[in-house]
Amino acid sequence: MNSFGRIFRVSIFGESHGPAVGITIDGCPAGIALTIDDFTADLERRKAGAAGTTPRKEDDIPEILSGVFNGYTTGAPITIIFRNNNTRSADYDALKATPRPGHADFVLHEKFKGYNDYRGGGHSSGRLTVCLVAAGVVAKKVIAPSIVNAKLVEAGGNTDIEAAIQKAVDEQDSIGGIVSVSATGLPLGLGEPFFDSAESLISHMIFAVPAIKGIEFGAGFAGTKMKGSEHNDAFIDKNGTTRTNHAGGINGGITNGNELHFRIAVKPTSSTPKEQQTWNKETQSVETFTVKGRHDLCIALRVPVVAEAATAIALADMLLLKA
Repeated sequence: MNSFGRIFRVSIFGESHGPAVGITIDGCPAGIALTIDDFTADLERRKAGAAGTTPRKEDDIPEILSGVFNGYTTGAPITIIFRNNNTRSADYDALKATPRPGHADFVLHEKFKGYNDYRGGGHSSGRLTVCLVAAGVVAKKVIAPSIVNAKLVEAGGNTDIEAAIQKAVDEQDSIGGIVSVSATGLPLGLGEPFFDSAESLISHMIFAVPAIKGIEFGAGFAGTKMKGSEHNDAFIDKNGTTRTNHAGGINGGITNGNELHFRIAVKPTSSTPKEQQTWNKETQSVETFTVKGRHDLCIALRVPVVAEAATAIALADMLLLKA
């Protein structure tokens, strides 16, 4: 439900406009150096402020409530919270009658019989990705010296990110993007052949990130246009190094020691400034609708660090399972 992992297990909680959001990390080994300063770099990468991102700005100062003592993890569950200090809940009053197109408003209302917190998306909000980033900071320490890197390589169909963002700002409409993720220094043997394949577990975490609509490992869909002799990665030494990496570092669900590589598709932000149509359940008719609130024109700008975190969390669990 709200948890992932068997040994390195994360549980997320909170709502976008509630008092705080947070995460509990269970199964983290004791003795890992961890201070508030360790979170700064990744949390800054996730913050809004650049062109095309939401005007909503939170301090995002992590409060570590448990699991860390004298600068080291204790082996007990680590709970981290982030206070919500910059909310404008009145912007979402209309959602009681008019669900926003592309959002989860309608399905959340139906699933939870109207008891869900609809403000800012509630528990489904991208606001909660700050918790994933925090857990990712810890996970990156667990998987060290392996390193995970992610980069936005395309936005709105354009590899010129700056130009794509400027066009979105000029047109006042949202755009999506493609994020490339890689992990180096991984050991051979992470993952299982079927239900807990490396692809399965990584994909599970990646799809926990709001706005992700697709993932491809290695050559991905382009591989369908290749012949087997072209797609196969030839081994060139006793360590299993391959000449090419069309498999993306995974064979048969198991990491092969080469670079792990995949790409993810980020949809356009559902909250676009453009005028739209939606159903009003009070008037029982379709009406013109404009989304209120503060939103990103290109949420993909802030996804890379979240994707790194999600990947590191999945890898940390696989690594501890293998240990």
